[in-house]
Parts: sequence; C-alpha cells; structure tokens
Amino acid sequence: MQLPEKFIQRTEQMMGKRLFAQFCQAMDAEVPVSLRLNRHKMGTSAQVVGAQKRVAWCEAGYYLKSRPSFTFDPFLHAGLYYVQEAASMFLETVLRQLVKKPVVMLDLCAAPGGKSSLARDVLPDGSLLVSNEPLRARANVLVENMQKMGHPDVMVTNNYAADFVKSGLHFDVVLVDAPCSGEGMFRKDHDAISEWSVQNVKKCSQLQKDILIEIWKTLKEDGILIYSTCTYNLEENEDNVAWLTSELGAVPVLIQHDGEWGITGSLSGSLDAPVYRFMPGKTCGEGLFMAVFKKKGGGQVDLKKAKAKADKMKTSLSKPWLLAPGQFDIRQDTDSSLVAIPQAWSSIYHQASANLKVMYAGVKIGKMKGKDLVPDHALALSTALNTAAFPIFELDISQAIAYLRKESLPSPAYLPHGLVLMTFQGVPLGFAKNVGHRLNNLYPMEWKIKSGHIPNENNTILEL
Repeated sequence: MQLPEKFIQRTEQMMGKRLFAQFCQAMDAEVPVSLRLNRHKMGTSAQVVGAQKRVAWCEAGYYLKSRPSFTFDPFLHAGLYYVQEAASMFLETVLRQLVKKPVVMLDLCAAPGGKSSLARDVLPDGSLLVSNEPLRARANVLVENMQKMGHPDVMVTNNYAADFVKSGLHFDVVLVDAPCSGEGMFRKDHDAISEWSVQNVKKCSQLQKDILIEIWKTLKEDGILIYSTCTYNLEENEDNVAWLTSELGAVPVLIQHDGEWGITGSLSGSLDAPVYRFMPGKTCGEGLFMAVFKKKGGGQVDLKKAKAKADKMKTSLSKPWLLAPGQFDIRQDTDSSLVAIPQAWSSIYHQASANLKVMYAGVKIGKMKGKDLVPDHALALSTALNTAAFPIFELDISQAIAYLRKESLPSPAYLPHGLVLMTFQGVPLGFAKNVGHRLNNLYPMEWKIKSGHIPNENNTILEL
C-alpha cells in the first residue's frame, strides 16, 4: 500500500520503528472480516458458518475465514447480525464494566450504526439509547440499521451537538465516535489515503474539540463520556485526551483488559492517562482509538420529570400487533403513522420530539390509509412484534431472495386474504398482502436488493 510520505514520517516517529514495521506489514495484508450477533433476537447460541475465531473483547463477535456474499443472506436483512469491524466492538468491554443499571445514553455520531447497535445490545434492560447522526443522508442509513436490530428502546435523531444542549436533555452516558481524518480506514477505503493531509488532521482535531465542548454540557454529573476515533495521530487522540482533562476537567477511567488482546496504550511521551489503541499488526482489526472519562460531581437531572407526557392517542387498532401493548403509549405522527413509545421513557420522547428532529422512536406500527392500518416494515423487524397476530408464509431461500428484491410471489391456496407475515426459517422478513392469486410485496422499495445476480447456493451465515 502506498501511503503519503508525510504520514509515514509522522507515524513512524510516533510509533517507533518496531511497531511501525508491524503496522506496515499488516497494512499490506487482507482486511479481516467480522460480524456480531444480535443477542436480542437470537442470543448467542447460533452457529456462525465460516467462523474462524471469536472476537476476544465481544462475546457475540466473530471473525470469518473469508468475506461471504452478505447481500444474499436473509438473516442480515432480518437483523440477526451486524457486519462490524472487530476493534470497534471494544465498546462492549467498556459498557459492561461501567454501566450496571438502566441509563439514558447518547451516541452522537452514530451512522451507520455499528457502535449504536452494539450499545443497545449490551445496555441493561430499561435503558434508552438515543442514536444520532448530524448528516441527513447518513441518518437515513442509521434508521434502517437500527430498525433491523429491532429493539424498541431506541430513538434515532438527526441533530448537531448544540441542538442537544438547547433541548435540555441530559445523559448518563455519551459516546462521541468523532469525525476524524480516517487513517484507520486506509485498508478499507483507498480514497481516505488520497484525502489525507496534515492540514486535515489539524482541522479534524479542532472540530472534535468543538463537538466535545458542546456535548459535555449534556452529560450528567458522574456521567461517562466515551471518546473514539478511527485514526492514529496524536493530535486527534492523546492530545485531545490531555485537552479534555485540562480544559473540561474530565477524569480518565481505567478499563481492565487482557494483555493478550494486543491493545496499545498512550504513544505520547507527555500523557500517561489510560487510552486504548487498536493497531493493525498487534490487534486483529482496523485502527481504533478509545478513551473513557467521568464527569465529576454528584447531582443528576431526573429526565422523567423534565416534561409532562403528551396526550396518548385513543386507539386499539394496533394493540394486538404488539406482544405487551400495555407497556406502550400509542401516538400518531403528523403523517398519520402510529408509533408505539415505551411508557418508561414517554416523557423523554415528548421533550425530544419538541426540540429535536426525531426520525424514529420506539416501534413504528403502521400508517392509516382510509379505514385500514397498513403495518410498517419496522414492526415486522421489532422484537415487540406479536407474530400470532398475522398469518405466516414460510419462505424457502429462493423465495426469500425474491421477496427481498420486492418481487411479487404466488399465493398458496391455504393463506387467507389480507396481511401476511413473511418468514425465513421462522425469522420475520416483512409483510405482504394476499390479494388472492398473488402476494403484493410490502417490502420497502429503498431497502430492496438491487443486484440482479442469481445466487446458486444458500448464502446464510447462521445455522439457527
């Protein structure tokens, strides 16, 4: 791999010759492929086809021997697993050590959703995750991925850090996976090499400080800040850690980890705070930097008392479609969609929807069309779905791929007319409407498989 000369000079000086030689050798090697099971849908009992070994710092993470054709695996579209870079799964170790009771957590720069979906997977029951992405196009991708994960205690927003300050919301845990110069993506994205410059490094470092100054105001006293980048340089990593401690009074937190994992500590001669570097050549994965902080203090803001609850919509149309309807408030959006908001954080949703761009929250049940309620695709993927409320059509692999391409399917004679839940190996994929001789496909147009390739074998990665 041809790296920028200035990057080579700076990085070798920072790492030292031995570590830099390991790094360069790894940069010319094949990129590791890894995935993480969605434990809220399937636990950890499934067999991962083609697994090479487990990811040491994430109990549901696996390295694969080679990269399969994920596009043609119905289980990926159903949200049973997430294809995620292994180093970023270290977030699980951090959260398991520090978060022991229900919290309200903000993932500020969350798209495409790897760390957010992992956070929601390991946070204690009763927690709420606010998964945010400032850029609208990326936020749409985040909505899709968080819907596939299916957890109802999630809110997806499209805002900047300053918007959260104005909203009055406060958080127990804040993750800032900061926009950075992307040095850790060189192996996966060669455009990141051509776009790299020292000037961009300095620009990103200042942007990170600007973000941290704002979002620090939303962190509760005694709250936890997790700061991460996918870059190697000191300016965006150790230098920002030093700035956080000196300017904001952030207290670094030590995370216990196994020495055999190959995690590297601080590469700055002037910083001895605990930081966690994942370096190709020492760890199996891409580049990642992470540091954890605590905000000193004792008082906390009770979000449950922040705002009065909004009026609940008086309807029972959707309630048979949910497993535990009594745990939700049913609300109607401006576009006539019905949304089920868990009562435990209904007041937070009210405050957020009044002050932020909320793109998705709880479970989107469906939309009224005349007198009919048409179910939303998110309902099919939610763990709150009551599958007994719908007739089920079990698909084979070829039918499942056709459904995911949004093709119509012939209707078997035994199916009643009306809404049908489409499943593959018992796993919901979405809805269709039986009109007699065919099933009208209700799969989202924007999510459909666009490839015209016809796979000649079963590409499923899991054996349930």
